[in-house]
Amino acid sequence: MRRREFLWVVGGAAAAWPLAARAQQATLPVIGYLSGRTLNDSKPLVAAFRRGLQEAGFVDGQNVLIDYRWAGGQYAQLPTLASDLVSRRVALIAANGGSVVGLAAKSVTSTIPIVFTGGGDPVSSGLVASLSKPGGNITGVSVLSGALEAKRLEILGEVIPAVSTIVVLVNPTNPNAAPSIEDLNKAASTLARKILILNARTQDEIATAFATLANSRNSALLVFADPFFDTNRDRLVELSMRHAVPTIYAWREFPENGGLMSYGSDLASGYRQSGVYAGRILKGEKPADLAVQQSTRIELVINLKTAKTLGLTVPLSLLGRADEVIE
Repeated sequence: MRRREFLWVVGGAAAAWPLAARAQQATLPVIGYLSGRTLNDSKPLVAAFRRGLQEAGFVDGQNVLIDYRWAGGQYAQLPTLASDLVSRRVALIAANGGSVVGLAAKSVTSTIPIVFTGGGDPVSSGLVASLSKPGGNITGVSVLSGALEAKRLEILGEVIPAVSTIVVLVNPTNPNAAPSIEDLNKAASTLARKILILNARTQDEIATAFATLANSRNSALLVFADPFFDTNRDRLVELSMRHAVPTIYAWREFPENGGLMSYGSDLASGYRQSGVYAGRILKGEKPADLAVQQSTRIELVINLKTAKTLGLTVPLSLLGRADEVIE
């Protein structure tokens, strides 16, 4: 074989390999991963979802592909992002980051299977017909979030018993906000606390809320569980520390990054369960036959270093109940 012919044969074969690989990938099922968060604040949760998938026998890049869409806390973008995944003819949509994400996915398809991970009541929000028999093309994992706001208020009160007013930061575009505020008002009355609701749906409104908070004497802060606030985690922690405001959050990522404390569901566990469900559906099971799972593991995480910086003494009784104390 002449050198020119040899080079042509080798080059042609090498060129064929990536084409073959692309052809193989084109036949793999695609999961459309739709989230109300950003990639940056979701890496541990994505890893948990992929672990669940692997438990069900699927590995991204080997026998399944995952195509990600991130709303970054901007809920108005969700229907467009969901429609884009439908146009790609994905095999399944994993709708993560709140009931609003699941509802956006449900609004654009009644045939593509949907697995949601989110807080709130999936029945009252209209996601599913019932927990045991979700019906239609959707099922998923329900994690406790808004239902825990009243307990967060109680825990915050244990740390700052002399503070009379608790400021509550809420994203009013979150469908779970109204019922959670109602529960919080009842809890505040029982605990003889005053609460002040401040709305924030943009970064500018977060800054405005903290300006108001800075003028409020003898106050502390409770940040509602919300994907928009998750995407602004570092900013919220920084502002809370700058203004020396004792603050409780929903998820452990906040105290892990310098916030005072959090009380909320083990999100990673919920996302792993969601990944398992996605794998089972890819194997042929129907969403309507898979009961909605309820992730009930709750974590109390306290950053003792931050407490000392704020000049707070965390009661030993509360430290004893904590799942993790960061020192």
